[in-house]
Amino acid sequence: MALNVPPAKACGISVATLYIYYKDKDDLIIQIGIEEAERLTAEILKDFNPELSFAEGLKQQWKVRAAQMLNNPHSAKFFDQLRTSTYKEKIHPYIVGQFKEAMGKFMMKAINNGEITAMPVDIFWSVAYGPLYNLIRFHHEGKGLTGQPFVLTDEILWQTYDMVIKALKK
Repeated sequence: MALNVPPAKACGISVATLYIYYKDKDDLIIQIGIEEAERLTAEILKDFNPELSFAEGLKQQWKVRAAQMLNNPHSAKFFDQLRTSTYKEKIHPYIVGQFKEAMGKFMMKAINNGEITAMPVDIFWSVAYGPLYNLIRFHHEGKGLTGQPFVLTDEILWQTYDMVIKALKK
């Protein structure tokens, strides 16, 4: 129970309130992680059309993902922490499941149309989204790779996107 005192205090609620809704600290973290994963996934996929061209679909994903992460910095940090925690295995399926269908259809169409080369999903994600998430991380930290002040601007965002498209398109 003592582990839940700081979160309860920070939320301005009684520690007992946590136990009404959650079995323990782990259940609290997992349930919040699942809830946030579902919210984020719904937002990112809300207006996504897998029939868009590869460049337009990826651009839409960059817009929505950047907006979500920039407007919800605590969520971005929370997912970074979950990614390297023991909770990842419990929460990850809630993220992957919904994305797999929509993005799978989008990717197959792009491959079949000759817009991109088929590649393992980890390689695709690293090239397509890795740069975006690094820029957002630099923005949240207020410093770039060299330690200099960094603010993510539209110019930087879309310059990077253009480079990603060049790297991925056939």
